[in-house]
Amino acid sequence: MQGQSLKKWILLLIFSSSLLFKLTAQRISVIRDKGIIEVRTQDGNLQMRIQYDKGCFVQSMTVKGVRIQSNVLSTRGAFTGIRTDKDTFSSIYATHTPRLQITDSSITIADITLTSKEGRTAIATTEDWTFTAGLHKIRWKIDRRYGKSLFVEDMSYPEWTFKDLSLWEGGIISNGGIVWCKYLKNKKDTYGVHTGGTTFWNKQSGIGLSIQAVKGKISAVHGAPLNSLAASNAIQVATKYTHTPLDEFSMASYVSSQPLQQRYRLDRFVSGKSDVFAPFKVEKAEVSQVYELQSINYFDQYNRGHLVGIDADAVRDLLNTTARYGVVDDSIVGANGWLTNWKCLHEPFFAQLALAIDDSAYTKNLQASLDREMQLAIQPDGRVLSRWHNEPGDEMPGTYNTKTGYYEAKWGYTIDAQTGYVINVADLFNLTGKLTWLKDHQKTCEQALEWLTRRDSNHNGIFEMKNNSIADQTCSDWLDIVWASYENAFVNAQMYGALVKWADCERLLGNLQAAKRYTRIAQRLKTAFNKPVKEGGFWMPEKNQFIYWRDKDGTIHGDNLVTPVQFAAIGYGVCDDPAKIAKILTQIQRRMANEKLFHWPLCFDSYRKPEVSAGNWPFPKYENGDIFLTWGYLGIKSYAHYNKDLAVYYIHKLLNQYKKDGLSFQRYDRIHQQGMGSDILAGNATTIAALYSDIYGIQPRWNRLIIQPHLPKSLQGTQFNYTLRGIQYNVSLQDNYYQVRTNKHVTRANQSFGISQMEHVLRFYPGDQDSCSAVIACKSSDSIFLKMNKWDNNTISFNLKISKNCHLSFEGLQQAGQYAILINGHKAGTHKARNGLLHIQDLPAEKCLLTLKHTF
Repeated sequence: MQGQSLKKWILLLIFSSSLLFKLTAQRISVIRDKGIIEVRTQDGNLQMRIQYDKGCFVQSMTVKGVRIQSNVLSTRGAFTGIRTDKDTFSSIYATHTPRLQITDSSITIADITLTSKEGRTAIATTEDWTFTAGLHKIRWKIDRRYGKSLFVEDMSYPEWTFKDLSLWEGGIISNGGIVWCKYLKNKKDTYGVHTGGTTFWNKQSGIGLSIQAVKGKISAVHGAPLNSLAASNAIQVATKYTHTPLDEFSMASYVSSQPLQQRYRLDRFVSGKSDVFAPFKVEKAEVSQVYELQSINYFDQYNRGHLVGIDADAVRDLLNTTARYGVVDDSIVGANGWLTNWKCLHEPFFAQLALAIDDSAYTKNLQASLDREMQLAIQPDGRVLSRWHNEPGDEMPGTYNTKTGYYEAKWGYTIDAQTGYVINVADLFNLTGKLTWLKDHQKTCEQALEWLTRRDSNHNGIFEMKNNSIADQTCSDWLDIVWASYENAFVNAQMYGALVKWADCERLLGNLQAAKRYTRIAQRLKTAFNKPVKEGGFWMPEKNQFIYWRDKDGTIHGDNLVTPVQFAAIGYGVCDDPAKIAKILTQIQRRMANEKLFHWPLCFDSYRKPEVSAGNWPFPKYENGDIFLTWGYLGIKSYAHYNKDLAVYYIHKLLNQYKKDGLSFQRYDRIHQQGMGSDILAGNATTIAALYSDIYGIQPRWNRLIIQPHLPKSLQGTQFNYTLRGIQYNVSLQDNYYQVRTNKHVTRANQSFGISQMEHVLRFYPGDQDSCSAVIACKSSDSIFLKMNKWDNNTISFNLKISKNCHLSFEGLQQAGQYAILINGHKAGTHKARNGLLHIQDLPAEKCLLTLKHTF
C-alpha cells in the first residue's frame, strides 16, 4: 500500500511539473534555430518577439484590441543604444550571441554588447535584458553597465519605432500631457519631456499600449565612485517622440543621474531636428531601469460613462487631446502648448481643466507648475510675470530670463497674471485638499493680491492698471492687442473672484482677520463695479452691458458688448443682479442667433480704430472680434444659472466642431467660422470643463465633493464615475434626485449636497457649506445608505439603512436646545444640542426614517 501511495505521489509530481512547464511555455518560449524569444502575458493580449543571436532587438509586439490584433512596431522594432560625438552604438549591431537564463516566468538575455554598425565596441558598455511575463503585463528590465564615464549625445534606453505616424492618435504622458502625433508633421520633428511613461491609443480600433518607467537605480561598478548627484541611487527618466526620417513614429527613453537640459534654448519641441536634449555625462556605473508594458482597451479605460444627450466619445477624446496639449513639460502646465513652447500665466482656468480631465498626473503636474512659478515667476514686490517661453522675442525689454524662461510680455503689463495665479492656487487646493501646500503658497498669494490692492489711487474700490489711456498703446490683460487701460472691468471681475476664493483659503488657514479683510475689499469692489458708468462704475444702462475700461481722464471704452467682460462679471459673481444678468445674456443670445455663430466671439461690435493694435484692423480681425473658445467655461457658467438649455446647446456646438477639426487652432474667424492661427490653445476645451463643473455640478472642495447640478431635462439620467483624491464616486443625476455611490456607501438627495468619506466615517453636508454636517460612524466593513429628505433650521429628515453599532452626530446645528428624535414616525426620545453638537448612539440596524425636530 505504501508503494502504491508513493507511486501516486510521483505521478502527481510529474503531472504538476508538466503542467507548470506548459503554463510557462505559454508565456516564455525560445525558438533556438531562429534565435527568437517569445514573451506573452497570461491573458494573451500582449506578445513580444525578441531576436537575440544576430543583434538584439524586439522584432515585433502584438497588441490585442477591441476587434483586432496587430503588430505595432516597424521593421526596426525596439532596441537600446548610445550616440557619442563620434559614433552610434546599438544592441542591433551586437556581434556575439549573448547568454540566456530561463526561469519559470522570466528570461534574461545577458552580456549584450552595444556595438557600432562597423563592429566597434569602444564605449565598453554591456547590458542584460530581463523579460518577466505576468497576467496582464510584461516587465522589461534593462541593466546597463558603463565600462567608463563618457559624454552622450543621444540615447535609446530603449527606443520604440512604431509603424508610422497614423498608428496612434496620440499618447497620454505620465505628467498628464499628450503627444498628439499629428503635430509631428515633418520628418525629424521631435518633442521631449522629462518623464518616462506613455499610454498610446488608436482612435478607430481602441487598441492601446501602455509603456511606463516604474523603477530604476544607479549603483557603482568595479569600485568606481559615484558623483554626488548619482550617489542617492535615484535616476531621472526623460522621453522624446520623433517623426523619423523613415516616416516611422519613435519613442526613445533616456536614463541619467540628473535632469537633462535642453539642447536648443528652452525648446521642448524642435522642428526638423531629432536631438532635443543637450549632451550629458554618464558615470562608470551600473544603471537599472524597469518598464511595464500592457495592452489596454482605450474605450474601456477612458470611458466617460453614460452621458445622456452628450457625445461621450467626443468628450473623452477632447479631454485626452486638446485639453492636455497645454502641458509643455514637467512643471510647465498652460494652454498654449508644446508646439509653440509657450505658457501664459495670465489665464485662470488651468485648475478648471484639471477638474474635468480628472487625472491625478495632470493635477500633480499643475501643482508642480504653480510651485515653480511661486519660486521663479513672482517678483519680490508681488508682481507675477505674465509669460513663459522657450526663447526671447516676445518680452518687454530686459525682462526675459534665459535660464527660467519667465518674462513680462512686450504688449504691456497683463495684470490678470495677479488674479490668475491666485485663482489657480485656490481652485487646485480644492482638488488636492492639501492644506500644507496651500500654506506654502499663502505668502505669495497675499503678495500677488496686495500688489493689485495697492493700485487704487482714487480710493473708489476699483483697482487700476499700469497704463493710463489708449494713447499708451499697451495692453493690461489677456486680450493683448486691445489697449484696455486704467480701470479695467475684465481684470477687476477676476479680482473679485480671486478675493472671494482667497478669503475662504485664509479662513481655512486660521487667519480670520485676513479673511475678513479680503471679504471687505471684495464687497467694496462689487459695489463700485455695479454702479452706472456716470457714477464711476462699469454698468451702462442705456446699452444693458458692462463697459470694458475707463481711461484715467474718465473716457469710456469698450461698450461694444465684449463677451469676456460680461461673462467674467457674471461667472465670478461680481454681478449677481438677476435683472442685469437677463439683459446681458438675452442680448448676447440674440446676437449669436442673428449671426448663427457656433461659439462666442470676443466682442459683437467693433472697437474704435485707436483702441486696438493697427495690425488687427479692420473688425473683426484677430482679437478685434474673432471667435475665441478660451472663455467658454465662463460663458457656460453664466448661462447654466440662467438658461440651462442654451448652455448645453453651446456644449453640443463645441463638441461637433471638435469632431470636425480637433479644435486645433488659436481661434475661429468671425465671417466663415473656420480655424485660424498656429498657436493652438488647450483653453479651447474649457467649455467641457464647465460641463462637469456647472452642468453636472461636480464641485470639489478641499474636504468634500459637492454635487450641485444645473441639469436640463435632456440630460436627465446621466451617470459617470469621478475620482477625487483617490476615491471613486459613481454619480447619478436623475430628474428628482442626485445620487453618489462609493465602494461602500450610497448618498441620495433631491437638492445639492456634499459628502466626504474617510475610513469608516461618512459625512453629509447639506448644500454648499462646511459649517453644518451629519456624521455617521460605523465599523470599517459596514455600508451606509442615506437619503436626505429635508434639512432646514427646524427639521432634519432622512432615510437610513445601516448596520448595528453605528453612531450619528450632527455638527454646526443652527438652533440650540432640545430636538425630538422620531424613528419611522414614532418618537424615540429627545436630545439636547450643545454648541451645535448632537449625538445619537446605537442607531437601529434596519432601514428607517429618522427625523429631528427642534422643539425649543
